[in-house]
Amino acid sequence: MEDQINKLWEEVKKYFSGDTGHGLEHTQRVYKLCEHIGNKENADMEIVLPAAILHDIARKEQDDSKGKIDHASRGAELAREILKKLGLEDDKIEKIAHCIEAHRFRKELIPQSLEAKIIYDADKLDSIGSIGIARTFYFAASLGAIVHNKDIDVENTKEYSKDDCAYREFLVKLRYIKNKIITNEAKKLAEERHNFMVEFFDRLNKEVEGEL
Repeated sequence: MEDQINKLWEEVKKYFSGDTGHGLEHTQRVYKLCEHIGNKENADMEIVLPAAILHDIARKEQDDSKGKIDHASRGAELAREILKKLGLEDDKIEKIAHCIEAHRFRKELIPQSLEAKIIYDADKLDSIGSIGIARTFYFAASLGAIVHNKDIDVENTKEYSKDDCAYREFLVKLRYIKNKIITNEAKKLAEERHNFMVEFFDRLNKEVEGEL
């Protein structure tokens, strides 16, 4: 399996260009989370680890198409081609493809297997905690957004605007993610990461007011 994993890492490098928040670095972090959660949950790692490596290979296609291409379904298609060339059995290929297709958790396609739930959880975990905060500031900076506004009105501000600061992202999305996690081990990690974000933004608000 180690040889197969190494070949997959070499293969996926060409699908990423820079760290856009969903670049190769994100995939590497998701992979490490999958190793941890998968072993704790007694998952089939021959399914989990290849799926972790391949889960975002079509992200650039989605970005380039401005959302017309769904990176989860397209990623599953690409994964089938790659895994076929590596000589994997059809049954394993389809299990891995399901993990990739379902990691966005849409109504029409939700994670069914334990392995798919782990990929979904790991992907979501990477958007919260200290790394989640770092990613939101990175994204806000790319938009030219303000650093912070503790009194921001999320109802009267827009995504992808100068008002789309990290704190807005926390209020609109990140604080709800822990409630979407599925597996037991991931729930423990999510609770810790969530609490850190709450403490961080509470302190940030106080520092901005000169209270700390």
